[in-house]
Amino acid sequence: MTDAGRAVVLDVIGLEREHVDAGLAPNIAELVPEPARADLGMPFPAVTLPAQSTLATGQSPAAHGDVANGEYDRETDSVALWERDRENRNRLWETASEAGLTTGVFCFQHLIGTSADVALTPSPIEDEENTILEMNCWTNPDEFYDELEADYGHFPLHTYWGPGANETSSEWILNAARESVERYDPDLLWVYVPHLDYAGLAHGPSSDELAEAIGVVDELVGEFLDSLRGDDRWDETAVHVASEYGFHDVDTPVYPNRALREAGLLQVRDDGEGGEEVDLESSTAFAMVDHQVTHVYADEGAVEAAREALSGLEGVEHVLGESGKEEWGVAHPNAGDLVLVAEPSAWFQYYWWRDDADAPFYARDMDIHAKPGFDPCELFFGDEGLVSLDATKVGGSHGRGDVDGFYGVGGPAADASIPDTVDARAVAPTLADRLGVDVDTDFEHDPL
Repeated sequence: MTDAGRAVVLDVIGLEREHVDAGLAPNIAELVPEPARADLGMPFPAVTLPAQSTLATGQSPAAHGDVANGEYDRETDSVALWERDRENRNRLWETASEAGLTTGVFCFQHLIGTSADVALTPSPIEDEENTILEMNCWTNPDEFYDELEADYGHFPLHTYWGPGANETSSEWILNAARESVERYDPDLLWVYVPHLDYAGLAHGPSSDELAEAIGVVDELVGEFLDSLRGDDRWDETAVHVASEYGFHDVDTPVYPNRALREAGLLQVRDDGEGGEEVDLESSTAFAMVDHQVTHVYADEGAVEAAREALSGLEGVEHVLGESGKEEWGVAHPNAGDLVLVAEPSAWFQYYWWRDDADAPFYARDMDIHAKPGFDPCELFFGDEGLVSLDATKVGGSHGRGDVDGFYGVGGPAADASIPDTVDARAVAPTLADRLGVDVDTDFEHDPL
């Protein structure tokens, strides 16, 4: 590829090559001609945080350690989603920033503390019960969010996730990214565009809702591209459009924690408000669910009992032990003792109760911090609370890694063609090669 003075990455989550080829996204199709379109192969598991870390580092989950959206702490018997610190991990924008380039990144996970020159991630001010007291975003530089809020209002968190999720959040993020170009002129700009994810999860890839959402996001991307075309650096710009995964249509929710409870391996306790909370300290096995993937953490003597309890569940295609984790690329200390892979039409829900009257207090609320597993039911309003407990409503899922995302490159500084299929681990080193910086990756590759 030709060297580019500026690289822009648009992570249009849920976009697939067939959507572009079929004309559902005309602005993206105009930017990325057919020889420059590819299927993007994502290493297992194809869920948000592992996929983002792979794209931004050039490493597989077994190397970078993000094997799920959640993280289980064996020492404290605690689980948390979305809360891992950056620690000493460098992603491409941090590497490029340290090399003297100006970098920007918007709404990727684990951005707080990044050294990117301009960065933004939602960070509402909450009380001890995780109740939002005030909307806020963490930004570099500090005053950037106040300036954005003055021009565009507060970040619309209620449209970023939950029953009210829609394109408003994508529009706000792209407006903020456009402001970053005008104010800070980054050499590398990486932008997460979220809202296709909502239609894909709620309604599935075969739905009219997803097709309509593709058209909406394409219009927003088109407006952002028009702003880039009008600035002084367009002639030296290459725009990379990437998507972390595609979706399966699903109709079978699977409940591994119920099976572990029935086998006497998972224990519960009173949550203090009339419901049942999982008692991780007293349990000998627990399943941290994540779309079509589940990590099962078990005491040393309980692994085989957990395997026996889970192997026969309808909707479970694979139960991976040590050799299976090696084969599937998740052999890392953060992974479960067992890893479950769902059948294409199935997905995993965290519930351990049978009667909804026994659900913990947070189950009917939008509380991503309290729930020890990813909950797509948060996309549906409930009859007795904000969030539905009817898992059969969920129409789409992902994680198996067998539905490719999309990758394409366009703009004046892009070459005319790329390989038909691109390994997601090649994205970061290709961008690094353009920008003249080095990244450590865990596979042999040539820049695209």
